[in-house]
Amino acid sequence: MAHVHEHDVDENAGAEQRKAIWRTFWILLILTAVEFLIAFTLEAGPLKTAIFVGMTIVKAFYIVGEFMHLKHEVKSLIWAILIPCIFVVWLLIALMREGGSIFDLR
Repeated sequence: MAHVHEHDVDENAGAEQRKAIWRTFWILLILTAVEFLIAFTLEAGPLKTAIFVGMTIVKAFYIVGEFMHLKHEVKSLIWAILIPCIFVVWLLIALMREGGSIFDLR
């Protein structure tokens, strides 16, 4: 009969955690490299800004999901956090687009 030692189980769990951390590192590194490439190839404008905001949001959600373990929570908690964030982003976009209109009224 084979015996499974607690040390073997801990070692396997540690290897899985290290693998997940390295996978997260490589994904974030690639996204950051793409952002860096875009920063030096596209001209300044709304497209460049939209790409940066979008990629930053993707990276933020990935970091929150991985390191704060949100992806392992129940769906209702995820939506309770995600929906207000979407409204805040919408508010920021609306303020950036319409914020200068006050000067056109004069």
